[in-house]
Amino acid sequence: MTQQQQPGTSQRPGQMTAVMRAVAANAGPKVLRIGVVQGGRVAEERIIKQRTHVTVGASEKNMFVVATQNLPPTFRLFELVGNDYHLNFLDGMTGRIALPTGISDLNMLKGQAKKSAQGAYQVRLTEDSRGKVVIGDTTFLFQFVAPPPVQPKPQLPVAVLRGASAIDWNTTIIAALSFLCHFMALGAIYSDWLDPIVDDEVSVAGLIDSLKNLPPPPPVEEKPDEKPDDTAKAPDKAEPAKQAAAQAPQGAAGPKGDKAPMSSKETAALSNELDKIDMAVLAFAGTGPATAGVLRSGEVPTGSLDQAAASAAAVGAGGGDLNIKGGGGAIRPGAAGGGLAGIGSTGKGAGTEGSGSGAKVEGPKGNASVGGAAVSGGNVSNAARVVAGMRAGFRNCYQRGLAENPDASGSIRLTIRVGAGGEVAGVTPSPSGSLPASVISCVVARAQAAQFDPPEGGSAVIAVPVTFVKQ
Repeated sequence: MTQQQQPGTSQRPGQMTAVMRAVAANAGPKVLRIGVVQGGRVAEERIIKQRTHVTVGASEKNMFVVATQNLPPTFRLFELVGNDYHLNFLDGMTGRIALPTGISDLNMLKGQAKKSAQGAYQVRLTEDSRGKVVIGDTTFLFQFVAPPPVQPKPQLPVAVLRGASAIDWNTTIIAALSFLCHFMALGAIYSDWLDPIVDDEVSVAGLIDSLKNLPPPPPVEEKPDEKPDDTAKAPDKAEPAKQAAAQAPQGAAGPKGDKAPMSSKETAALSNELDKIDMAVLAFAGTGPATAGVLRSGEVPTGSLDQAAASAAAVGAGGGDLNIKGGGGAIRPGAAGGGLAGIGSTGKGAGTEGSGSGAKVEGPKGNASVGGAAVSGGNVSNAARVVAGMRAGFRNCYQRGLAENPDASGSIRLTIRVGAGGEVAGVTPSPSGSLPASVISCVVARAQAAQFDPPEGGSAVIAVPVTFVKQ
């Protein structure tokens, strides 16, 4: 009995099946498809399109990163030898593999596998092989599949590509003309070829004519001459003398005065004031070529100053610069003579005019000796000469200190730091003895006013011992 064909069924294959059968199988060797299972779930699946080694291990350079103690940092699980893949496994790895000879465990394949140079067991795989390899908590599933078709590179539609290689000349010409018009407009704005021509000579001539046509300035009003008032006369030249005479002590009358002579106390005070004036003049070394030459640069030997100070001859009438009249001899309070010699004269009641006698009160005198200058840190050519020129100023400082404390004496060791230009950058005193603070500050100020030659090496330190002894 022949079985009849049921209605609605057809022996002809479907359309999709016909298409799949019509597609030719992709030629070429198969590629590996590997899946990684961790914790019972597929964590990763990858198709090795390029036939190459498949490495596993703890290193990040491996294809699959597996952290296991018994596994080296990099291990070739699937090694490509020639055109065939080989499976490498170590002791401790488990799994099952389907080979042409059947399904076998890895422990059973150790006998027929060959050992590699790294001590791993190596088994050759075919394109029909498949299986799993367990490494610690990670399971690798593998099989060989046909390589996926090569995806064509994405390309733009033909309608778009048709005008990409050609130039749209209409748009290009319009853009070029637009840029040209804009540049010409900007050039016309910033250029001066449209400005009218200006004749400079005509403009200057017109300016001169306009200046000539300016109205004259108004006349200056002159004030009427006013007679000078008698009260606005120049101050009387004798007024300072009158004021000095009014401020002078009653006993300090002129050489022809009729008042009583000056007392010994007043004479001593006046002599002390004159000595202070002389000291201030000698100690002043700020300005003036003569003073600077004597006290600062030391061009005049200090011995001459000492002889002049110790000499009994003072400024006389014989052609000195001061040209003080009234006879020679030393100028002392109460001595006879005109000019400064008339200070403190006794007058008619005490003796003849210009020859009266007065009491002379002298305070203690001091001497300052300067030791040799010790230079360190650099060479200063004029150190000895400049330090020697400071002796007169140091002596004046000590003399003023004796007026405060007649028993003052001692020594000061000065450490002078000289700058690059020869200027004094700082002075450090080291006093000893019973010297007043005013003497120390005066000595430091005198040393700071010194000027040396620029030292060799940029800076220098000069040590100067100064000794003060009362005479």
